[in-house]
Amino acid sequence: MTIENKVQEYKENLDFFDDELQKYEYLIDLGKKLSKLKDEEKIASNIVHGCTSQVWLICENENGKMKFHGTSDAMIVKGLVYLILDIFSNQTVQTLIETNMDILYELDLSEVITPNRQSGVMGMIKKIKQYAKDAKEA
Repeated sequence: MTIENKVQEYKENLDFFDDELQKYEYLIDLGKKLSKLKDEEKIASNIVHGCTSQVWLICENENGKMKFHGTSDAMIVKGLVYLILDIFSNQTVQTLIETNMDILYELDLSEVITPNRQSGVMGMIKKIKQYAKDAKEA
């Protein structure tokens, strides 16, 4: 599935809910789907900068497709981590490099999350794009 299709799917899911509390609950439920990270994966090089909460993001390049794993120490942020990782995982390096970072504005997350959390979401996307650039140069 393309990044655009996944963004559209999440937008439809978020638009289904009438109020912010329901959207928060949806994000928290998404966060519960994250796999646990090992303590040794929670290292400085895996931290996403720009997040108010602690967020760790790990990348694996499997046969030209980038796969991401991550977590946070905050429940709502865990949901955002899940959403971002689901949207961007299993894409090629080139697709990730070419993707416009503004694509997440289509989700209208500004209605639900604070500017600090929005900054964290952008930090996650920047880290994903950096992983893709590093993989291309390797």
